[in-house]
Amino acid sequence: MAERFPEKTNPTATSYPTFPIGSVGYNLMMMRGTWHDQVELFHLDGRPLEDDTAAGSGTPGPSPFDNLVYLDFDGHRLQLTNVHFRGREPTAKTFTGQLRDNLLVFDPLGPGAYENVGVSGGVGILTFNALRLNPACEVYMEPDFIMLTAPGQRVRHTVLYREGVATRTLTARGVRLSPTCDQRHELDPRGKAGPVHEEPFSASIWKHLA
Repeated sequence: MAERFPEKTNPTATSYPTFPIGSVGYNLMMMRGTWHDQVELFHLDGRPLEDDTAAGSGTPGPSPFDNLVYLDFDGHRLQLTNVHFRGREPTAKTFTGQLRDNLLVFDPLGPGAYENVGVSGGVGILTFNALRLNPACEVYMEPDFIMLTAPGQRVRHTVLYREGVATRTLTARGVRLSPTCDQRHELDPRGKAGPVHEEPFSASIWKHLA
């Protein structure tokens, strides 16, 4: 069973692929747009964590904080940009990937990194995580669980591992601000002019494994 998402009615409209309900592509289509995430950090036992620098976060800083999330998916290619706009220094990171064999395969996270993929847990549920456990996962890994909880609402939850040990959790509660992300939102600290997405992020923490 499959569903075709509505297409624009003008002659130059983009024609999107058809995806089976609950598949990775289907869920990415459901999650497109501009989101406002309110983010909190926690110790493993659930106590609030005020700062995750010591926990080894890839983008460390205080908690809570707010993100703009631009999720752009054309049926083949993903561009995903997170922008801190409140509670932390303004920072933008872009991740990219594409559908391959019905999975989302992220472009390399950096030299020596593990292969990061997006898999489905059913309608409205995605997980971003390593396809295979290897030495790079011992250095840094952060499984990312995303669930649509109501129309225009989502929860994103991660567990951070450094040197093979879980160090903290993160929970983001999101509200969709727009079904599209073709321009910067007025809350974007980078200003309204300019491209939404940055150059794809690349980390150096795995380079000794390359």
